[in-house]
Amino acid sequence: MAPPKKLYPRSTIKRIIKAHSGRNVSKNADILIFLDYTLFLQHLIREASIESKQRGEKGLSARSVRKVTE
Repeated sequence: MAPPKKLYPRSTIKRIIKAHSGRNVSKNADILIFLDYTLFLQHLIREASIESKQRGEKGLSARSVRKVTE
């Protein structure tokens, strides 16, 4: 069986967090950060989709995303 494909580069996320905060990241903190990020994107896309349907658009547009974030 082939090893599972990585969803994101763990070392890169840890390095970015350390560069911004100046602190080391605990063992699984990067996983929680990635999950928070994906939940945020799901919520943003859901709200933008509702916005675009209300405006009568057929697909998701940058305008819908901007309107949700305002």
